[in-house]
Amino acid sequence: MTDGAAGASGTGGSGGFGGEDTADGQPGTLRRGRHETEDERADRLWAELLQELRVAQTGVQILFGFLLTVVFQPRFTELSPTDKDIYVVTVVLGAATVGALVGPVSLHRLVTGRRIKPQTVRWASRLTVVGLVLLLCTMASALLLILRVVLYDTTALWLVCGLVLWFVLCWFVLPAWARHASAGRD
Repeated sequence: MTDGAAGASGTGGSGGFGGEDTADGQPGTLRRGRHETEDERADRLWAELLQELRVAQTGVQILFGFLLTVVFQPRFTELSPTDKDIYVVTVVLGAATVGALVGPVSLHRLVTGRRIKPQTVRWASRLTVVGLVLLLCTMASALLLILRVVLYDTTALWLVCGLVLWFVLCWFVLPAWARHASAGRD
């Protein structure tokens, strides 16, 4: 199958996924020198996404495991009602994060063999971004709970706000800037 025929499989739009658009709007033509069919590109992007998910899932599972044990600690009963509410929100956010970051694996497993890998990669990529947003919220909530217990004042809120800005910068602003900067070179 040629590159031109690969893109004609009905994906619609620019044919790009995972941030890669076509060079001239023609299906199957790529911007920068990769000579791969749509299926080959989907396979490559899927492998890259799995590597990213392995890193994120490990951290999320450790964080979620820690959160699940907190309620069984003797000092948990000493938390204020507000701190207990923050804890509940944190656990729910952690569970939602696990769901979103494990979702791409389940999605792939359940649609394997249906010949929709390019669409699967797009859906899995979107789930991963949702998972990253949920992870940001989980981290903020966990940090707020821990720092409130340690600092007993509004300093905790300011520290959490600063860290959330840092996460947003590293996880979203820098990649968006890189995408924008690379778009100008094409």
